[in-house]
Amino acid sequence: MDLKALVRSIPDFPKEGVLFRDITPLIGDAEGFEELVEAMAKPLREQHVDLIIGPEARGFIFGAALANALHAGFVPARKPGKLPYETMGCTYGLEYGTDELQIHVDAIHPGARVAIVDDLLATGGTALACAKLAEQAGGTVAGCVFAIELCDLSGRETLSEYPVHTILQY
Repeated sequence: MDLKALVRSIPDFPKEGVLFRDITPLIGDAEGFEELVEAMAKPLREQHVDLIIGPEARGFIFGAALANALHAGFVPARKPGKLPYETMGCTYGLEYGTDELQIHVDAIHPGARVAIVDDLLATGGTALACAKLAEQAGGTVAGCVFAIELCDLSGRETLSEYPVHTILQY
């Protein structure tokens, strides 16, 4: 199946000059979504992953699906103030400022093998924050998997200390 044919390109969204890769047609297609999830799960199958971290919001879609496919647990990484229990956080840089992701302090047990899963690898900042959270909690990052990679934004270089797998490249 041509998964790229199911990704819609929207010019000038969310701002002028940006070509947005819209995955909603792909995840809305049952066969396409199933094929994509299996392709994303494949490099992690031999890694014996205990947990998947998925950053909000689209990381929840792919992270939960991969957790199910791999018989692993799922850890949501959320913006501050969104999780109800005690949290630990990691601040990361954005183009204009900073942001933070948090997980529950008991979400990752020491020694857990963790995979970072999201829809898109751009600059790599969000995934790196998730990886640092996993390590801060005592886990080991087994790999990072993304549905789409925007190759010209050098996210793979940001994540150079981890195995990185992407399915569709632009």
